[in-house]
Amino acid sequence: MTIQRMDNVLIVVDDLDAAISFFVELGMELEGKAPIEGRWVERVIGIDDVRQDIAMLRTPDGHGRIELAMFHTPKAISAEPKDAPANTLGIHRVMFAVDDIEDVVARLRTHGAELVGELAQYEDVYRLCYVRGPEGIIVGLAEQLS
Repeated sequence: MTIQRMDNVLIVVDDLDAAISFFVELGMELEGKAPIEGRWVERVIGIDDVRQDIAMLRTPDGHGRIELAMFHTPKAISAEPKDAPANTLGIHRVMFAVDDIEDVVARLRTHGAELVGELAQYEDVYRLCYVRGPEGIIVGLAEQLS
């Protein structure tokens, strides 16, 4: 048996509302928010006394999802360094295909986002960049060229 699909990517944040606003500005749709606690979640994630709020966002095509989680208990643990470089082990970014990369970058800047490097072009195929948003979340943006 093979997997059916990738369901979602989890991002743990300290400011749930700011992260939601950032991803909504990017073009994702908020499916819902809910408090999560209880023995079932403690068993799944292997942490006792969990109390958190989550938000689920989906891409406009309905196939991709981001789950945001803000832990009340136990408090979230910060990774070091806070703004880790691209060669640090682990998951570092989520990439989105966009229609107009410059417009998306401008809109995300109103939510505090900054370019990690530069907006660059790969041959005649893509314009690409990485943007660091709230909580140090890195989002890759790719505009396919005609």
